[in-house]
Amino acid sequence: MTTSTLLPSSALRRRFLVSGLALATSLGVSAQGNWPTGRVITWVVPYPPGGSTDVLGRSVAQKVGSALGTSVIVDNRAGATGTIGAAFVAKAAPDGYTLLGTSIGPQAIAPHLMGKLPYDPLQSFAPVVTIGTIPHILVVGADQPYKTVANLVAAAKAQPGKLAFASGGTGTVLQMQGELLKQQTGVQLIHVPYKGDTPALQDTLGGQVNFMFAPAAAALPHVQSGKLRALAVTSAARLKALPDVPTMGEAGMKNFVVEQWQAVFAPAGTPAPVVERLNREINAALKDPSITALADKLGVTLVGGTPQQLGDLQKADSAKWAEVIRKGNIKAE
Repeated sequence: MTTSTLLPSSALRRRFLVSGLALATSLGVSAQGNWPTGRVITWVVPYPPGGSTDVLGRSVAQKVGSALGTSVIVDNRAGATGTIGAAFVAKAAPDGYTLLGTSIGPQAIAPHLMGKLPYDPLQSFAPVVTIGTIPHILVVGADQPYKTVANLVAAAKAQPGKLAFASGGTGTVLQMQGELLKQQTGVQLIHVPYKGDTPALQDTLGGQVNFMFAPAAAALPHVQSGKLRALAVTSAARLKALPDVPTMGEAGMKNFVVEQWQAVFAPAGTPAPVVERLNREINAALKDPSITALADKLGVTLVGGTPQQLGDLQKADSAKWAEVIRKGNIKAE
């Protein structure tokens, strides 16, 4: 007769429950303790080198690699508004060795424009942490007559379909802000997509288009030099660098807080201890003086926080831009 047959059924259940909990704890500790076991971690950036997501991601990746005692290499897999790199990570093994350093576009906007994708932006990934956010500035060329958002909207209403706004491409958050302005005010505007933010900003400076929503870091030097006029900022509060420029809310556009976020995701199913360790190390990296200085230079407001907070942010923005895209009948080119 075995020992277990001498135990009452309730005692057996307690014994198995304790054993199960111990095993689960052991596996969790093992996963956290063994990973990354010296293996190289790949940090996929779904954009070309040189952009803020790439530049900041490389610096954060280096700090994380040092903290983990391993190498983290950055792999630029650009194309299709960031969805090619996202698809690659979604299909990767959920073992903590492949990460996605991306932005709002592939995770909350492009999927609603591009039809069926080989990944689900909400189900195919495990949120890790929000790196930071980039506010935008509604700018016009110095030669444009508009002094306020109200001036711009009034002109658009007086000339339906005549005023044009630039963006860095179809499906970008820059375009989405112009579409949101159209929907909130009922004006008709022409969208002029460019192959990147820089040529869009150049044509705004030159007056080939009437206005654009530009990333703060890119637009700020031109605003300060007087070549661009800032009508409003899209952040919840005024920017320290532009204390006299109102927010879109202050300019009369309610519920117009738009910030371009950068974040890190892992493939869905990545062990929780690995996600938690990555979250902890990236949060620590975001406090490093060299990272904060770089973020200031790039115009990124560092955020950090929990995986849950990133997940909630992604879901909220996905729902928001899905509605804007549906109402505007916006299609990918």
